[in-house]
This record gives sequence, structure tokens and C-alpha cells, in this order.
Amino acid sequence: MAVTLDAAVLDRYPRFSQYNSPYAAHDEGAAVDLYPDTGDGGRGGPAPSPVAGEVLDTRTVDAPPKPYAVDHDHLILVDTGAHVARILHVDPAVSAGDRIAVGDSLGRLVRSGFFAPWVDDHIHLGFRAPDANHYRASGSIPLDLEIDVSPVRWDGTGTVVEAGETYAVLGAPDHPDPGTAFAGVAATVDGTECVLDGGLPHYDGGGVLGGESGPVTFLGQRVGTSDGRTVAWDEVAVRAAVTASEPTEAEGITGLSLFSDRESLGVKLVCPDHGFAVGDELSVTLARR
Repeated sequence: MAVTLDAAVLDRYPRFSQYNSPYAAHDEGAAVDLYPDTGDGGRGGPAPSPVAGEVLDTRTVDAPPKPYAVDHDHLILVDTGAHVARILHVDPAVSAGDRIAVGDSLGRLVRSGFFAPWVDDHIHLGFRAPDANHYRASGSIPLDLEIDVSPVRWDGTGTVVEAGETYAVLGAPDHPDPGTAFAGVAATVDGTECVLDGGLPHYDGGGVLGGESGPVTFLGQRVGTSDGRTVAWDEVAVRAAVTASEPTEAEGITGLSLFSDRESLGVKLVCPDHGFAVGDELSVTLARR
């Protein structure tokens, strides 16, 4: 039986994703990444708890060495009553025996070597049965989100509003109701609009929120097949080109990072060593490999 995370919890975080991860803990949407409001957008921000209960344990683990990350990550286990919550990527300010409420501080976000360089700081949340192994990476209970996310159509174009070494963020599509409701980029499943979630195609699969089983179409291209809400990507390639007065030739990029957001929308292009700059107008296209 699935665990349901209610809307009041999700509304505490500006952004979330169930499938935008390469790790087994997210298989079939069994976990969610919650992106807190860090205030100034900096790293190591506050980590408000998404669950209430008693802290059972905290554990520090080695993380893969990365030049942009810390060497360790942390696991926090919380007994919520019916289940045990597994929380990752937080340097804990709590310890075993502490009781916490939703919204209480768990500590500070950490940027560990488990993150790709284009990934923002976030809280990972999954649930296990009380008698399960709480320390294994895989095996979480399926997770349902008690919230409606509005699908927003996108034509593949947008202006770069942020550019880092490994990514560029487009300021399109526009959010239909910023600050009030969650929205995500629309795809269609067998003709029905839904919200696309995940790393296309740089992670093995993704998800569709509000969709059914069937072929998934995005930007005029079939990109995979959904089984329930879980999508197996087809062999597709992503290309992006500057569409200024003198258009440049489209260049291949690693993929698109897609999520649900309550404040703004936009699409993150994963593109290490790109040449895009803030203000560039881009056109993104998909093709079968």
C-alpha cells in the first residue's frame, strides 16, 4: 500500500520532483525530492522537516568525491507512527529521541557527492515499513502526492535567465498561477495532457503526474512509454540552438531537467561546457536516435 504525502506538506516547498534522480530510491516514484526556499538562493540553507514523529537515528555516510561537494552525506530516520521516514542530504541538528513536528528544523542542507553538478540542494524523502531495513538505499514504499499539478504547454523556446557551468535555465513556459498552485511542463499520454517529471533522457526513466499508461509525446516527439505514472524513455536526443538575428547551429545537450514548481516554472537544460549566456533566446528540439 502506498504512502500519501498531503498537500499541506508539499505547499511548504516551492518545488518538488519524484523522478528527477538516477538513484534506485526513486524507482517508480517511491521517493520525492523537496526543494526548500533558501531565502537568498544560496547553498546550505535551512531544512524544514516534511514529517512529524520521533527521530530514531542519524547516520553519516561517505559520499563520492566531487570538487563541488562535501565528502559526507547524512541519513535521518523518523518514526512517523505507521511508517519510518528516510531523509537524506541534511546535516542533522537533531538526534535519536528528539520529537519533531512538520516544519521544524532538521538542520542544514548539504551538497554531497551524490549530486550531479547541476542539481540544486534538496531534501530527499522516502518511507519504509517499521520492520523493514531502513538503511538500504532501495526498497521504499510507493509514494502518492495528494496534490494537483497543472500541465503547462511549452513550444520549446525560451530566454536563458540563469547559466551555470553545467546548465542553463529558460524562463519559459510561464507559470499560470505563481505562488498559489503547482505547475509543470505538459506532455501527452495517449492524447491526455499530464505533467512530465524527470531527467530526459539523461536518467534511465521519468514520470508523468496525472497521466495514464501509454505512449508519451513531448515537443511533437514520442519520448517514451508510461506504465501507470512511470516512464521508460525512448532513444531520444535533445538539441538546443540560439535563435537570435543570426541563428546558430543546434548543439546536442545532455538533457532536460523537469519538475513541479509553485513559484515559477521554466526548464533547466543540462549542458556541460555549453556556450549559452543569460539573455540568449533558445529553441529546443527532440529527435529519435
